[in-house]
Amino acid sequence: MAISTAWGSMATGTAELGVIEAFALIGAAGVGAQWLAWRLRLPAIVLMLAAGLLLGPVTGILIPARDIGALVGPMVSLAVSVILFEGGLTLNFRKLADARPAVHRLVWVGAPVGWALNTLALMLIGGLSWQSSLVFGGILIVTGPTVIAPLLRQARLVTRPAQVLQWEGIVNDPIGALAAVLALQLVVVTASGAFWGQALAHVAPGVLFATLVGLGSGWAVVAAFRRNAVPEYMKVPVLFVAVIATFALADTVLHESGLLAVTVMGLLIANANLPSYTELYRFKEHATILLVSGVFIILAAGVDFGLLAQLNWRAFVLIAAIILIVRPATVLISLIGTNLPMRERLLVAFTGPRGVVLVAVSGIFAERLVAQGVPDGALVAPLAFALVLATVLLHGFTLAPLARRVGLTTGDSAGLLIVGGSPFATAMGQALAAAGVEVLIADPNRDHLRGARSAGLPTYYGDILAEAAESNVEFLAYDRILAASDNDAYNTLVATDLAPDFGRESIWQVTRERDEQRRHALPAQLGGQGFGGGRTLAQLVALVAAGWTVRTTRLTEEYTLDDWRAKRPDAVPLATLTDDRLDFVSDPAALTHKPGMQIMALIAPEPKGGAEPDRAAAAPRPTAAPAPAQARALTQAGAPAG
Repeated sequence: MAISTAWGSMATGTAELGVIEAFALIGAAGVGAQWLAWRLRLPAIVLMLAAGLLLGPVTGILIPARDIGALVGPMVSLAVSVILFEGGLTLNFRKLADARPAVHRLVWVGAPVGWALNTLALMLIGGLSWQSSLVFGGILIVTGPTVIAPLLRQARLVTRPAQVLQWEGIVNDPIGALAAVLALQLVVVTASGAFWGQALAHVAPGVLFATLVGLGSGWAVVAAFRRNAVPEYMKVPVLFVAVIATFALADTVLHESGLLAVTVMGLLIANANLPSYTELYRFKEHATILLVSGVFIILAAGVDFGLLAQLNWRAFVLIAAIILIVRPATVLISLIGTNLPMRERLLVAFTGPRGVVLVAVSGIFAERLVAQGVPDGALVAPLAFALVLATVLLHGFTLAPLARRVGLTTGDSAGLLIVGGSPFATAMGQALAAAGVEVLIADPNRDHLRGARSAGLPTYYGDILAEAAESNVEFLAYDRILAASDNDAYNTLVATDLAPDFGRESIWQVTRERDEQRRHALPAQLGGQGFGGGRTLAQLVALVAAGWTVRTTRLTEEYTLDDWRAKRPDAVPLATLTDDRLDFVSDPAALTHKPGMQIMALIAPEPKGGAEPDRAAAAPRPTAAPAPAQARALTQAGAPAG
């Protein structure tokens, strides 16, 4: 895949960067934009585009065609192939659940309907020739997994519409590229006076070959990994090389068919139930974040404002029509008769951001259309970038508010998932719920959940690490996890396994029995942060059984933390709530006063008849060292039975 040289503009008077300096700047700008977006809670895609435009056409510091040269095309091609492969790795059929019919319809019905409607809009509104409209209409089938994933992470959609958007974006990307290939072949054979059937005959073998290559590569990887033919430390490098080789092999027969091959390969591996799948996927996810950052910076920095200036008022009306008419019509027609409620259909219909694949693929097809004697083919590239810019800005700032408006978001406030049902978990869950925190208590033992159910708290019966939990638990609703079951090994496994997804700073674990003894202490990479002032679950449950209660107190300018401590010297601080942010207390001595902060603690029962409360039970233990996270290397033998 080559990128049109028109996408690079020479900036006079600006010093040319070396290739190494250009790579360093691209990486720093891309990752920096993502970090800044996380800090400011803004859409990452918007900041990456802004960074690329600022470095490229605005200041002329980075011009990819000048500073990197011929490497731009191959770099973008390989990056897109890895991104689509990683997207395929997320498509596990077992996790589709009731979103399956909608996904099928958006692929088998939505792709051809979208192609037809986009082509008509390009001809009737944009004024493009039928050749350019047919080719560009095929490219517009794509919705961009590189954009969808960050948007879903930011908007915190509920599971089903999030799955629909994610699957559509990944599966339809190679379909859109292949539709454009077919359309271009139709343009070529028509110009030569041949029949349209010849174009189909040229494309069909390439599509079949790409599918077979993807299936063969996926099967070979799965077989090699299952038979331990590849050592653990080489699995990721082998997978990377296999993806690149698969893409290159399929592309030698039919341009852009490599996208289909790597997506099929990812799909097969995702559904093969490999024991190393989680580790492979997490590494690939990290690599994809780097690649998405780099590609967006490169493409935005290579924009030529002169080409964008060629777009007239019809182009802007066309873009509005594609976003507000064509996309909704395509989705609503495709989903007729499915089980999706109307509010979910509308959310999907008005969410169609475009991303890397559209910009990258449009560049090469613009060149080829011009080479075939279609002058307005040169408008395809600037139209594509203008559409990407418009959809990224629109959906980046409106998806979350729209989802909240129709009730399809898990909310912005902190939520807590407590793993382990116990009287202490129930007492804490009630206090948190009263403070406005969404709480879910999960346990694989139904009897342990009786107290929580009686208290009216939401519960989940099952193993939180099982595949069933991914379909039945809205994990996005919870940004904090407390591992507090009666099995220390299971708590450590939960904290370790979920840490890469939730962040190590968001997972806590009750102190393990005998954790203070050196021979029983865990290495720092296992487990969660310390909780409860070093008390074990048994000690916390004993306090609740002795009449201790979990209460929340708001601190003010007048009523300080010192006042609170003086009034309740035996209290056991558990957590703090500040501006809807929930944080657990690992070290009570490190607590600092913040006006407006709510402090949640176990409070001793009021003395009866002048008797002193049971201070011995509340005597603080030395705080155990926090034991953060990572690895399923723990044996499942320690997990509680269902």
